[in-house]
Amino acid sequence: MKAVADLTLDPRSPCIIGVGQRTWHPDGHHAPEPLEMWAQVADEVALDAGRPDVLATIDALHVVHCMSWDYDDPAARLSARIGITPAHTEVSVLAGTASQRMVNAAAERMLAGASELALVVGAEALATRRRMRQADLAPMWSHPAPPGGPPIDLDEWFWPTEWAHDVVQPTLTFAALDTARRARLGIDPDDYRSQEARVLARFTDVASTNPTAWFRAQRTADEIATVTKDNRLISTPYTKYMTAIMDVDMAAGLLIATHGKADELGIPADRRVYLRGWSFGRDATHVAERPFLDRSPAMEHVSAAALASAGVGIDDVAHLDLYSCFASSVLFATDALGLDSNDARGFTVTGGLPFHGGPSSNYTAHSIAEMVQRLRSDGRGFGLVSGVGMHMTKHVYAVYSSEPGPVRPPDYRSVQAKIDRSARRPVVGSLVRTSAGAIGCYSVTHDRSGVPTSALVVADLADGSRAYARTTRPDDLAALGEGEWVGRSIDLLPGPNGSNEFAPAQRA
Repeated sequence: MKAVADLTLDPRSPCIIGVGQRTWHPDGHHAPEPLEMWAQVADEVALDAGRPDVLATIDALHVVHCMSWDYDDPAARLSARIGITPAHTEVSVLAGTASQRMVNAAAERMLAGASELALVVGAEALATRRRMRQADLAPMWSHPAPPGGPPIDLDEWFWPTEWAHDVVQPTLTFAALDTARRARLGIDPDDYRSQEARVLARFTDVASTNPTAWFRAQRTADEIATVTKDNRLISTPYTKYMTAIMDVDMAAGLLIATHGKADELGIPADRRVYLRGWSFGRDATHVAERPFLDRSPAMEHVSAAALASAGVGIDDVAHLDLYSCFASSVLFATDALGLDSNDARGFTVTGGLPFHGGPSSNYTAHSIAEMVQRLRSDGRGFGLVSGVGMHMTKHVYAVYSSEPGPVRPPDYRSVQAKIDRSARRPVVGSLVRTSAGAIGCYSVTHDRSGVPTSALVVADLADGSRAYARTTRPDDLAALGEGEWVGRSIDLLPGPNGSNEFAPAQRA
């Protein structure tokens, strides 16, 4: 057993002392409602900590946003269900960064002396909801939010021009950004998808041995890249096997304590994993206004800040879990971290969102739980976890270690200021006349039968601004599916309902 003997260690230093995960694999039965899933995984967290009675002493409860069911007061309902009276409660927003950011928030409250023991918990029953819809059943779950409550405010995230061009689906935006990276590297589109598939095939190696993974099949790169009836194209270059699966029934929880509280509870040193560094930042909200379509300044600065805060470099990290809703989120991260796509460490400890499953906002709770188990087994070393939110907009990174050490909250303002040094591009909404442009990134969307239905481009205009444009013309859709189109000249012209249309310049 390792010893924690550093008398200079701040007793407020945060460490994870208990983790829990549960997957309700399809077996003909529905998963319980999310409230019950939260309660069950909270019990597992306490058992993992070796203190079944520990929940009663929690002073902070953090509940990850639940897409499956809208409760009237999630934190209050869970508190009543498990018999706790936390002084502080929080429910996250919808975002792939949510679980890790809640861990960060819990840690910052601990370092400020405002908390000693916090529970982070999240769950989704989206697979059960889908089966219910297919059977024309309505869930009879408890404590629904009253009708007519405040909707999610999407005005911050989507301009009218983005609604007009349907720039709302992440399957489209992550795919489009990937083409900009591909063009920068000068890789043939077919070769590029094969390279991405080789990266993701290694994810299936991990998922196949993970009992909590939703899909535990091991797949080859050819299976992942090849378009078939069961592996249709979603948005080029992504097939179904390259896309996150949200319709899962999963729950995960994390119990975070100060170092001093862990001592008080008698938690053995080899069961503790310390949060050593973390940071958060945002790229420009709107895809077209980003200074770079082929990389993420936020990923670069946020990951560097998290590693620097922990006092380590990327070569010191033994395990990585890079957010993997799509291949672009993984590869933009490897670029930011200076990693080769064939790095021997691999990029997931769970199997990733396409294979382990991506339960809406709660995936990183699962990746943290798995990371804790890896670091406990190692007995020493570091692990890196990342999260991505919205259209590769929000970014969170955190460094964990089985060894304690100095820890301090990050300087979020400084990190964001570095991200914002690159000027954002002005974006034109609805065009009033035909304009010349060049494709900055693009993707072709396919229907469930595999037929291409529309294409989106982010176009660079001659004056330095950008515009969105779409086409549904079958001949243009077919052409966009062949070869590389980033950088090619196009003509943009006003379209219906505030949209813009485009066509290859040679057709003008």
